[in-house]
Amino acid sequence: YKVYYEDTDSLGVVYYANYMKYLERGRTEFIEHYGRPVWEWNAEGYYFVVYKLTATFRKAAVLGDIVTVVTRFELPSAFRGLFHQRIERNGEVLIDAAVEIVCLDRTRNVVEYPNMFKRTLP
Repeated sequence: YKVYYEDTDSLGVVYYANYMKYLERGRTEFIEHYGRPVWEWNAEGYYFVVYKLTATFRKAAVLGDIVTVVTRFELPSAFRGLFHQRIERNGEVLIDAAVEIVCLDRTRNVVEYPNMFKRTLP
């Protein structure tokens, strides 16, 4: 993703909360690449919600940078998915994050992940 002016603070560095948007985009792209778009899961009554997030900020991205979100997924339980993510600039790690996601149904109750997620993903 390209870092735009709207992503930065007055110093020209990415405002910390905007990294969460980049991570979200990475998870969304990952789910679509290895299955189908999130909106299709939503239409079937599956909603993926952040339960817990930890992040280590190593270096700042700045206006004009091109950053890459690298995403891996594992399913430690039938009810909780774990995305290991990092944001890089030219291979240099800027942010390391672990994002735990639960799956909810239309009534906002926690449900098991769909079978697609139970298969081993890269």
